[in-house]
Amino acid sequence: MASITQAPPARPPATDDRRRRVTARPAAWIVWGVVIFFFLNLLGVVASVLVSSFGRRWFDTWLPDGYTTSWYGRAWDEFALLQVIVVTLEVSVLVVGLSLLIGVPAAYVLARRSFPGKRLIFLVFLLPILMPPITYGIPLATVLYKFGLAGNMSGVVLANLVPSVPFVILTMTPFIEQIDPRIESAARMCGAGLRTVFVRVLTPLLVPGILASAILVLVRTVGMFELTFLTAGPDSQTLVVALYYSMSASGIRAQQSVDAMAVIYTSMMLVLLVVALRYVNPTQLVAQVKEDPEH
Repeated sequence: MASITQAPPARPPATDDRRRRVTARPAAWIVWGVVIFFFLNLLGVVASVLVSSFGRRWFDTWLPDGYTTSWYGRAWDEFALLQVIVVTLEVSVLVVGLSLLIGVPAAYVLARRSFPGKRLIFLVFLLPILMPPITYGIPLATVLYKFGLAGNMSGVVLANLVPSVPFVILTMTPFIEQIDPRIESAARMCGAGLRTVFVRVLTPLLVPGILASAILVLVRTVGMFELTFLTAGPDSQTLVVALYYSMSASGIRAQQSVDAMAVIYTSMMLVLLVVALRYVNPTQLVAQVKEDPEH
């Protein structure tokens, strides 16, 4: 009888997957190593500033000679942080309110109406967000100073509105697109006017989007340095601008006092970011795909 030659058994798929994972491990290790190295350096910088803000003296040792909280009280008095924080809150509230008043109706028009040049208008709104603020901040500040609007609270608010209004428009447009237009049509059939539809029908449905836009604009305004620095005066400095001036005067004032102010600013930004992540769902900022009614 002729011998029957058997084919070698096929390699199980699990072995191939295991070999692919082993081959990809060195690249994955390099990526994770770079990420861990970056965060360790970032953590080290933040930790050094935090420890310095509590240290009595810290020169050539690994840790300060002692710890105290007096630097925070000294920074509060030296930099007049109460007035700075009040100005920061006033600027932020004004920018958020005006941005919503302008941006929400504009987003409704862009979401519900089709007209020539619509894509061009979207591109114009994207420019202040994509471009570095310093590129248009200098000519903007020049114009504001020319008309006497810079160097005070109004100049800071107007300058921060330039990127904030487009930010609200681009954030609110997906929320408005997700609302069925038939709801508005039904309200109009019942005799409601455009203002009534917008205030009583759309606004309750847009509360999550309005809240998301307000929080994101608030975080952006508190952290905006370039536009605020170019247009602020002695009595209209926000916290980030006051922190910059304190860093430039670090040779005059104690470094621990400057570090204490930096910790205050960082803590304020972290609180705002935690609140933003608590109430803002990033998936809601994606426009809803319009389905074809024929399918």
